[in-house]
Amino acid sequence: MNIPAAPGAGTGILGAVMAGGLSRRYGTDKAFARVGGIPLVRRAAAALRSVTGRVVLLGGDDDRYVAVGLETRPDVVPGVGALGGVQTAVAWARDEGLVGALVLACDMPFVPSGLLAELADGLHHGSVVVPASHGPRGFEPLCAAYGTGCMEAIDAAVGRGDRAVISFFSEVDVKVLAPAAVSRHGDPDTIFFNVNRPEDRALAESLLEELARDEEGEKP
Repeated sequence: MNIPAAPGAGTGILGAVMAGGLSRRYGTDKAFARVGGIPLVRRAAAALRSVTGRVVLLGGDDDRYVAVGLETRPDVVPGVGALGGVQTAVAWARDEGLVGALVLACDMPFVPSGLLAELADGLHHGSVVVPASHGPRGFEPLCAAYGTGCMEAIDAAVGRGDRAVISFFSEVDVKVLAPAAVSRHGDPDTIFFNVNRPEDRALAESLLEELARDEEGEKP
């Protein structure tokens, strides 16, 4: 089930597709792996566009990313991994006078617009809003909203060499969207499914077919 985004959801927020990375387990740049005939990076951009009209790309320094049609920016501090992407997204949002950044990793092809809208709507200047999941952390920091007021804490974490993407969470206001709230948008295991290996892409195709059948069955 894909709950539509509320009208005006995400106003004043930057949508940031997180691409790049080494894709060691995939073997090639997984951002361009296709699910349902659409590259993962384009799927993520489309999901964010349903929430905010300002969508950019993080980590896309390859010439192939030009065709995606999104503005890109190098990381504020190179080589810091996912935390560097979050830092760059929040700095970009601050530079544009926005409340924060809605970050989505490009390897999650099934995140629905309604969930992204709920994350964006729960954000304030000094907060982080993350959805609960069955993942090892219990939530998903790469499908989350980050307020520009977190900038100082993020910079401090990067400065002390702590590269964990959640390294600054103890210093800011973190809101975890409850499991029941996440489940209103669909099965969390499907929503946060990651395409990390070629076999994951094949499984994603099967999940996409299942979602299509479910949606067809919901029609009157």
